[in-house]
Amino acid sequence: MDKHKDWKQKSTLIRKWALVSTSEVGSGHPTSCMSAADLATVLFDKYFTYDIQNPKNPFNDRFILSKGHASPLLYTLFAMSGGLEIEELKTLRKFGSRLEGHPSPNFPYAEVTTGSLGQGLSIGAGMALAGQDSQKVYVLLGDGELAEGSVWEAANFASFYRLHNLIAIADINGLGQSQETMFDHHLDEYIQRFSAFGWEVIAINGHDFSEVDKAFSLAIGNKSDKPFVIVAKTEKGKGVSFLEGKDGWHGKPLKKEELEDALEELGDVSDDLRFTLRLPQEKKVSSIKYQVSSIPINYKKGEEIATREVYGENLARLADKNPFIYALDGDVKNSTYSQDFKKVHPERFIECFIAEQNMVGVATGLSTLGKVPFVSTFAAFLTRAFDQIRMAALSMANVKFVGSHAGVSIGEDGPSQMGLEDMAMFGALPNSVVLHPADAVSTAKLLPQMVSHIGISYLRMLRAKTPVLYDVKEEFKIGGSKIIRKSKHDKLTIVAAGITVHEALRAYETLKKENILVRVVDCYSIKPIDKKTIEQCINETRKPIIITVEDHFDHGGLGDFVLSAVSETGAHVEKLAVRQISRSGTKDELLNYAGICAKHIVEKVKSLI
Repeated sequence: MDKHKDWKQKSTLIRKWALVSTSEVGSGHPTSCMSAADLATVLFDKYFTYDIQNPKNPFNDRFILSKGHASPLLYTLFAMSGGLEIEELKTLRKFGSRLEGHPSPNFPYAEVTTGSLGQGLSIGAGMALAGQDSQKVYVLLGDGELAEGSVWEAANFASFYRLHNLIAIADINGLGQSQETMFDHHLDEYIQRFSAFGWEVIAINGHDFSEVDKAFSLAIGNKSDKPFVIVAKTEKGKGVSFLEGKDGWHGKPLKKEELEDALEELGDVSDDLRFTLRLPQEKKVSSIKYQVSSIPINYKKGEEIATREVYGENLARLADKNPFIYALDGDVKNSTYSQDFKKVHPERFIECFIAEQNMVGVATGLSTLGKVPFVSTFAAFLTRAFDQIRMAALSMANVKFVGSHAGVSIGEDGPSQMGLEDMAMFGALPNSVVLHPADAVSTAKLLPQMVSHIGISYLRMLRAKTPVLYDVKEEFKIGGSKIIRKSKHDKLTIVAAGITVHEALRAYETLKKENILVRVVDCYSIKPIDKKTIEQCINETRKPIIITVEDHFDHGGLGDFVLSAVSETGAHVEKLAVRQISRSGTKDELLNYAGICAKHIVEKVKSLI
């Protein structure tokens, strides 16, 4: 059969199943699949290199459907490649099916969860950055999501790092969900923008197989050091006259009669049509044992050192024997101390500049290739990228986040720089870990734990120097805590974390002079919380009262995690937390202003005994 006729038949089969699968379940986005069917057909039938039996083959090309609402396109492509039976497409969007409304790793050929638009190009950039030389990373973008700033953060990043193995496919069908896209079919607007960001650009008719074929050939053979983008003019709903280029059909499956008319117009097409994917060349892969090597530490009690300094120094040392560790930073490496990592491992340090959304996406891409990325910036700035962070969690990514300059204790920089929502943000994510160490030893001991843990974890760092509390022989684990002051006569328990541990210890000394004994717990693991130790304290103190003290807003932080831990015990929890917008001042002034310093802890204890 003539190649173009063959491609016509295969793209028609994709369109058929986009319509059938969405009509079967009564929801979905068939027209968004239909516009990209010709582009995807040529890619998979001629250029895509992939071992369908081994999706994790490190030499596979990668395909990211950034416009994740077009998931039936992805599922049909891999069904036609032999990855699943084509009849399984009828389970689309149904409970228990791996073919979800937007792709997730429940489907073995989906690299990540997509569908929150504007994120695929960042993830692809991360893959391209750490991928094999022969590997191509393809990202299919919708034109609606090209209004997202995160796309252009990624475009800037890819150009800066000369990711010539990254190929974007922009499906310019001119229609969004509720109206025309920003530039409709004016391809020059997209050409100018990608060109300005330093990409090789070719504009084509996305339904002309000759032009599509030529574009992929040029992209594959790209000899420049620039990333490549194919800007393809397409029609939403292509192939069915009453859908093609018509507004108002986004996210609308066809009713039974409409489906019958559409399938009749598409014509008979065999469900047996298949792609024959090109296998990647067999190459020797250097094996990296995923075994975390711990490091010796040497901090002395009473020595003052900021936990952020400990992070940078010890991550660099951990990476000496753990070559899968990467560090990403957002132009604050001299504050987060990730510069220590860069000095000794520059090949694994990625400067992402002030573009936190892209930084998280790149880290997610690295994670899919077995890397363990540490993402560091000010805790406050991670809030900019929360959508990317939650999508990383949904992608089951293995990314470590480090937020420095947390809380009012940062001092004079003022409220815009204070991370006071971060524990709530990371704590809300399913299966996440939130750690907030108070000193150098606990920080150094928790870092290898983070590396070993698989999933999203967050380390909250302090700006201020704090005294070392622990002997280097002390052990720390995720889900643990430390009782650092106790007696048989304790009246109640103070639970603190980070900077407030030191305030609690000052309060303890003041109260002790007045013969008021209290228990003090360093709750360095916020999530999972050490429920057993907290219950022990309730049972061993005179009153079942806990005072939580945290340099975080009142809702969603340490106090709420403690509340959940004691909910069945009948214990009373009093929360001391930041309840107002702070201001510039010294650390001590601001802790006092927030009501979380030693003086306020003492007052609260006396009011409760």
